[in-house]
Amino acid sequence: MKDFKKLATDESIQKTIDSLKTNGIDAVVVETEDEAKTKVLSMLPKGAEVMNMTSVTLSTIGLDKEINDSGNYDSVKNKLNKMNRETQAGEMQKLGAAPEYAVGSVHAVSETGEVVIASNTGSQLPAYAYGSQRVIWVVGTQKIVADQEEAMKRIYDYVLPLESVRLNKQYNMDKGSFVSKLLIVNREFMLGRINIVFVKKVLGF
Repeated sequence: MKDFKKLATDESIQKTIDSLKTNGIDAVVVETEDEAKTKVLSMLPKGAEVMNMTSVTLSTIGLDKEINDSGNYDSVKNKLNKMNRETQAGEMQKLGAAPEYAVGSVHAVSETGEVVIASNTGSQLPAYAYGSQRVIWVVGTQKIVADQEEAMKRIYDYVLPLESVRLNKQYNMDKGSFVSKLLIVNREFMLGRINIVFVKKVLGF
């Protein structure tokens, strides 16, 4: 099996960025976690409504805390945490589906310019696909693959077992995780809507 934790070469990164641009997705590359955090924050206007999706990558670089705790942004996550899931489930779904800015990560990006996100619940997918006015993904370059076929292998053979272990430890879910829903972004027609910040570090799964 391919080593899905190995960072992509500079040539592969550039090929991917070029293909993404052709498909209407903007991308840049930075060297470090701190540079990635700084880059994303520069793209978020003060006071903007921002939803940080659950992401090992965002937690690793401290973006989730900056969005939710700094007071610089209108944090959707903070709003959701104050709501009652039993009595306000519908409101919570709507709020999470269309924040002004959605910040998260993905599971694979192909050299041919497609982005693939797997989800157990699907909660982050509406915002990514259409609901949010702006989408920002922070992606370690180990997630770059050759094509969609290799993206699927990465998700099922590499990401899913690791995510299952994480869920088991964090939520005591002995059944692990599932690839319940998949989003494949082949093209974005609204130029500037989706931005990827590639980081030359192993981040997330």
